[in-house]
Amino acid sequence: MKSLSILLTLFIFISGSAQIQRDHNLHFDSLAKRWDEAIPLGNGWLGALIWLKGDKVRISLDRIDLWDDRPMPEIDKLKFKWVVQQVKKGEYDTVQKIGDHPYEKYPAPTKIPGAALEFDLNRFGKVVTNELNTSNGLSMIRFENGTLFLNYIHAVNLVGYFGFENLSENIIPELIIPGYNSGNSGKAGNSVEGQGLERLGYKKGIIKKGKDFIHYHQPTWQNNYYEVMIRWQKSGKKFIGQWTITNNKPAVLPVLNLALKEPTGWPSHEAWWKNYWSRSSVTLPDEQLEKQYYLEMYKFACVTRPNTPPISLQAIWTADDGNLPPWKGDYHHDLNTQLSYWPGYSGNHLDLTASFTNWLWKVKKENERWTKQYFELEGLNVPGVTTISGKPMGGWIQYSMSPTTAAWLAQHFYWQAIYSMDTSFIRSKAWNYLGGVHQFILSYLREQTIDPSFSPMGTSPEYHDNSINAWFSEYTNYDKANARSLHKEMETISKWAVPYKIDPRSYDAIFKLEYSTNETGLTIAKGQNLDESHRHHAHLMAIHPLGLMDPVDPIDKEIIDKSLRWLEKIGTRKWTGYSFTWAACIYARANEGENAVKHLQIFASNFCSPNSFHLNGDQKGGQYSDFTYRPFTLEGNFAFAQGIHELLLQSHNGYTEVFPAIPKSWNNVSFETLRAEGAFLVSANKENGLVESITIKAEQGGLLRVKLPFPTWIVEGIDSKLVKLEEGRIISVNLKKNQTIIIKNGYE
Repeated sequence: MKSLSILLTLFIFISGSAQIQRDHNLHFDSLAKRWDEAIPLGNGWLGALIWLKGDKVRISLDRIDLWDDRPMPEIDKLKFKWVVQQVKKGEYDTVQKIGDHPYEKYPAPTKIPGAALEFDLNRFGKVVTNELNTSNGLSMIRFENGTLFLNYIHAVNLVGYFGFENLSENIIPELIIPGYNSGNSGKAGNSVEGQGLERLGYKKGIIKKGKDFIHYHQPTWQNNYYEVMIRWQKSGKKFIGQWTITNNKPAVLPVLNLALKEPTGWPSHEAWWKNYWSRSSVTLPDEQLEKQYYLEMYKFACVTRPNTPPISLQAIWTADDGNLPPWKGDYHHDLNTQLSYWPGYSGNHLDLTASFTNWLWKVKKENERWTKQYFELEGLNVPGVTTISGKPMGGWIQYSMSPTTAAWLAQHFYWQAIYSMDTSFIRSKAWNYLGGVHQFILSYLREQTIDPSFSPMGTSPEYHDNSINAWFSEYTNYDKANARSLHKEMETISKWAVPYKIDPRSYDAIFKLEYSTNETGLTIAKGQNLDESHRHHAHLMAIHPLGLMDPVDPIDKEIIDKSLRWLEKIGTRKWTGYSFTWAACIYARANEGENAVKHLQIFASNFCSPNSFHLNGDQKGGQYSDFTYRPFTLEGNFAFAQGIHELLLQSHNGYTEVFPAIPKSWNNVSFETLRAEGAFLVSANKENGLVESITIKAEQGGLLRVKLPFPTWIVEGIDSKLVKLEEGRIISVNLKKNQTIIIKNGYE
C-alpha cells in the first residue's frame, strides 16, 4: 500500500515545467449531493464521479463506448428529395413523424451508464476536506476521524483505484447496478430529461461476489454485453481496491501484489499527467478565468485519448440518476463534437485531438453509405446526430441531416494537418476526407440544374427550432461558410498532397455563394435577419471558427462590427452556456478582448456547476438567460478554454500574432508552448504592460510569419539578415526543423 502513501506527497504538487498550481484544484469541505456536481475522474476510456447519495459515498462508474447501438427505427426511409417536397407542400409533420418522433419515442440508440460503487462511511464522521488534484487526477477525501479516502483512474491503464489510509475497521464496497431490470415500466420522459433505463428492455444482469471481489455481467442489445469487476485487499489499517469496465469482453483484474513497491502503477500514471501539463501553460491576471481554464484542460485530459471514440455530450460522465443521459449522450455534430476539440490544437495536444479524426475516418464508410442513401449522391456527408458507429439517429432533420455537416467536421482534418504539418497524415487521410466532402458539396450544388425537384435548401442549426420555417430556399450563411471554408482548406493543403488540380468549375460553384449581409451584418439567410436571441451562432461561422473574415480587412471589419453590434442588440436571453464561450471566441477573433473576457466571466460564474461542469442554463436564476435548467454537456467547457487561447495567440491569417485580443488592463500575462498553424510552438510574456519577448520553435520547419507587438525588435537564434520585414509590421523567416528563434522588444 506504499503507493497510496506516496500519493499524499504527490498530491500537493506535481513537479515539472507546467504552471498548474494547487489553487487550480477543486476544494470543498463536503461531498456533492448531485452527480453533476461530483468530483470527476477519467482517462478517456473510463470515468468516475465521486459524490454523496443519501448517506453513502458513491462512485459512479462509466466507460466511453458503453452504447446501445441498435438502428433508429424507420430512419432509412427518409430521402432528401422527399423531405424537400414535403417542405414545399407545407406538410412538415410527415417529415417529423419519421425523422424526429422516433428520437423522442424510442429509448435507443443511446449512451448507457455502467454502475456505481458505494461505501458506508458514516462511522468516520464528517468530511473535513474533499479535494481534486488537477495536476495528477487524484481525489482525496479526509474524514473527521483521520481516515483518508483516495481515488484515481490510471492515465494509461484501463483501471481505477480506490483506497483508505488510517482505516480502523473493515469496510466492503457495494456494487450498485443500473436499473435496467428494476421491475418498473420505465419513465418515458423526453430527450432532455432522459427516459428510464428500464425501457431498454435488457435482461437482468448477473452479480457474483467473493470475499475480495464483485463481478457484474450485464446483457445489452442483441448479444452485446458489458462487465464490471471490482477487487480489493486489506492490510492492517490500509485498504486498496481496483475496478474496471469492459465492453463485449470479460472483465479480469489481477490480484494486487502489495509486496510490490508500486502495485497500482502510480509512476506511469504520474508521468502521463506530468507530460500532459508540460505541453503548454498560461498565466492570467484574472484568477477566476485562470482556474476555470485549468479545470477545462483537466477535463479535456480526462475525456480523450488517441484511440478513444470521440467526446460525446457527456463523454465518460453519463448521468447517474436512473435515466438515460440528456439527448441520449449522443454525438451531436451541429456544434457539440466540434467545439469539444477546439482547445486541443492550439493547446498543443494533437495526440488527443487525433481521437476525433481517427473516429471520423473509422466511420467514413458508414457515412458514405448514408450519404448515398439519403441524398442519393456520391461523396461524403455525415449525419448531424449519430450513434457511436456513425449511424444516423434523426432528431430535428434540418440539422441532424444537414447538407454541410461534414464540411464543418472536415475542418478538424484540416486543423490536425495544418497544426502538425504531418505530410503523411495529409496524404493518407486529410486530403482524402476533404476530397470526399468536396465531391458531395459540388454534387449537391449541381444537382439543382439536373433535377428540378432537387432544391438545394439550406438550414442554420436550431434557428426556428424544429418548425418548417427552419428551412430556407437556398444555402444559409452557415452552409455558405462551411462550403467556402472547405474549398479554401483543400487549396491550402493541396501543395502537400498527391498531385491534384482542383476543377476550375468548382470555383464558380463555391464562390458564387456570397454571404447574405445587410445593415445587421451577417444574416441567418437571404431575407432572414437574426431577429430573435438565439443560442447557436451559426450565421457567424465565417468569423469563427472558420476564420474566413479578417478584421484587418476594411470590408470584412465593417461586416464583423455590424454583426457583433446586432448580436448585442438582440441580446442573450435565449443563450445557453456554450453560446457565451463561442461568442468569446468570436469577439477574440474580432480583436475585442474586453467583450471576449466579459463573456468568459459570465460563463464561469453563471453557467457552471461547482465542479466546473457546463450546465447549459443560467444557474443564478436567469441573470443572463431565460434558460435556467441544468442538463450537463461538455462543449461549453472546452470552448471556454479555446476562448483563452484566442486571447493569447492567433495564427489564422497566414501569420502568427501574440496577445491579439487581451484586454488593455492585462499588464502581466504569459503563455508557454501554445501551438500555431504551421507546427510552430510559441511562448510569449507581457510584463508591466509591455510584451517582452516571443520564443518560437519550428517543429517541422518552414516559413514563419509573425506580426510584431512592438515597434523595434531584436532577433536571436538566427542571422537577422535572413529576416524580412513586411507591410503591417510582419516579419518573415524560413526556419529549419526544430530551430528556435527569440524575438525581443527593442525598447525604442
